[in-house]
Amino acid sequence: MDTKGSSDKVNDSDSAFALGNLKTANGSSQSLDKAFVYLEEHSASQSDASEVDHALLVRKIDRHIVPIALAAYTLQFLDKLDLNYAAVMGLNVDLKLRGNDFNNAASAMYIANLVAEFPTGYIIQKVRPGKWLGFNIILWGVVTACTAAVTNYHGLVATRVMIGILEAATAPCLMLITGMWYTKSEAILRFAIWYCGLGIAQMLGSLMSWGFQQVTHEALSGWRIMFLVLGCITAAAGVWALLAMPDSPMEVSWLTEAEKRAAIKRVAVNQTGIKNTHFKWMHLRELATDPQIWLLTGLIIVTSLTSGVISFYSTTLIRNFGFSPARSALLNMPSGAVSLLSCLATAYLAHKYNSRALCMTVFCLFAALGSGLMSFLPPSHRAGLLAGVYMVNMETVTLFLVFCLTTANVAGQTKRVAANALISGAFSLGNIIGPQLFKPKDAPQYIPAKIVLLVTEIATAMFAAALRLYYGWQNKVRDAAERKERETGDVKEVVNIEWMNLTDRENKTFRYKY
Repeated sequence: MDTKGSSDKVNDSDSAFALGNLKTANGSSQSLDKAFVYLEEHSASQSDASEVDHALLVRKIDRHIVPIALAAYTLQFLDKLDLNYAAVMGLNVDLKLRGNDFNNAASAMYIANLVAEFPTGYIIQKVRPGKWLGFNIILWGVVTACTAAVTNYHGLVATRVMIGILEAATAPCLMLITGMWYTKSEAILRFAIWYCGLGIAQMLGSLMSWGFQQVTHEALSGWRIMFLVLGCITAAAGVWALLAMPDSPMEVSWLTEAEKRAAIKRVAVNQTGIKNTHFKWMHLRELATDPQIWLLTGLIIVTSLTSGVISFYSTTLIRNFGFSPARSALLNMPSGAVSLLSCLATAYLAHKYNSRALCMTVFCLFAALGSGLMSFLPPSHRAGLLAGVYMVNMETVTLFLVFCLTTANVAGQTKRVAANALISGAFSLGNIIGPQLFKPKDAPQYIPAKIVLLVTEIATAMFAAALRLYYGWQNKVRDAAERKERETGDVKEVVNIEWMNLTDRENKTFRYKY
């Protein structure tokens, strides 16, 4: 893992940790970050933290977080894709789905997910996020396995609604945990790695679909066996997450006291805090009026329209090019490879050139080119049509970069968890709309839906460019105000401001990453 730009030792004598002053300066112990309280209560071991090797500490953290995060996101996306693959394995026929029944079942999961995100955001602030994540993964694994028993449209919708509610915890928990443990520059690669689960899920899902199409059983169809196996694997992964996923640096058993202090102090530079269970309505009011939040929300909605298509219709589109169901599943595998490689390439470029928003813009334009190929090439050009389907997957990098920007640029614990929930809810909204673009009357080419995708991908690039301009402008305004204060001698430095649970707009020393 990358640890570039950080020193090998954690300096424990930094004046930013003058532990006696913060309660007085902040005025309320409720506003203190739990990490600061831990530092104050364990101040006797302060000298030991300076001996902790930073690079070794980061690798230790990686071993405990990254594999579980990757598994959780891979399985979540597999659970989204399983309906896509089941559609070409006979689910529609077995359940006697008609008209928009399949679209409605696909959207039902995201409607439930959207509704569940907001109470989930409140819960995550109050409980241990690692434990909450594991608990929800176990339950959605059980429900996925139960999908094998459904016999009609209503049973399918019921299981999708339950899965939508339970999956609402995944992205907010992973975003919160990643922000607790990594600096902003380190977080890019970690977000990219666990978001590679999307590409891995696409490839695994294609193989699973092909494999289970070869399975013949008198009592169970191939798609039913697929749901049963996937559900059991998911539940087992949930047990792993419940037992092993760390909650915060203060609460883990695999770090020494010195390492815990070092882990806390190394992320102080983020100025976003680690954990505070005090709910502040003022943070929600600020969330509602913050331009960056609405730019991020608009960006994720238009992006997730494409994601909805990838989740539910990519295999169907390929089959409509004239391929058999089994071959369609295999031909969807390169989509996952494109998603995976795009994520890793974007993480490298965004970290190296500090250019998250610019990377979004460029990759969205490539995806728009893919939509153009899908929309305007004649059916006889199957190679070009397949290339279009694969290129559309390049837009998926936008999703993990939005997660990165939200984690890096939204401070204040209540505002932070609410923003995570809002972004995840916006993702669900786009996925509700996406499947509805594909009307049965437009089959098999679905040209109107493909043109809408082309427009939304261009809109995504425009949102990303606007976000880049907004963050740059805000930083310039704050830099100018700071220079003016220094020139007039009116500088008011607040010690330990990073632990005061201030929002990014309240903390004028905060600078946005873009």
